[in-house]
Amino acid sequence: MNSTSETSGMKDCALVVVDMLGDFIDGSMACLNAENAVKEAAAFLERLAAAETGGEEEITGTVPVLFICDHHPADHCSFRENGGLWPAHCVTGTPGSEIHPSLLPFVSDGLVFFKGCDKDMEQYSGWEGVNDAGQSVAEVLDLLDINKVHVCGIATEYCVKATAEDMLAAGKEVTLIGKALGYVDRDGHVRALEEMRRKGIRII
Repeated sequence: MNSTSETSGMKDCALVVVDMLGDFIDGSMACLNAENAVKEAAAFLERLAAAETGGEEEITGTVPVLFICDHHPADHCSFRENGGLWPAHCVTGTPGSEIHPSLLPFVSDGLVFFKGCDKDMEQYSGWEGVNDAGQSVAEVLDLLDINKVHVCGIATEYCVKATAEDMLAAGKEVTLIGKALGYVDRDGHVRALEEMRRKGIRII
């Protein structure tokens, strides 16, 4: 993403940032390309902010930025010690559950959504994640009358894919920011992108 062209289609759109959290970047579940993905996401947000302040006439008003965050209790079912697939990660109240510092300037009250809070339920998709007021991503996008979303985050094969496909199934127009994606496995990342592309998700 080396120009402002990606931001020119953001009018009446929201940006959804999935799981750009400490443990997925340099912690217990550090993913491939995660640090670069965060840099790309921050650069995209900076260009978006510049466009909103007059850099591009195509954008009017503020583009909502929604952050979706794993938010697990210490005894979550997805952890290996509890019979799950993954190392313990994103435990509520730990540094590994925090949004990367470079993205914090773009966080807004009411637009941070938590998933995986029930210790007995795995939850890859952020579509039904809830904010502190108990509102889901779906409810907030409907309140904002948003039908187009750009998505970036970690990891392509799991939470990004599940979130993007649920948004598509709900009738949203979904675009992935390809350089701003981290992933568990390179081959799995490529396969997931192709599967999403076939379903109608655009990748830039």
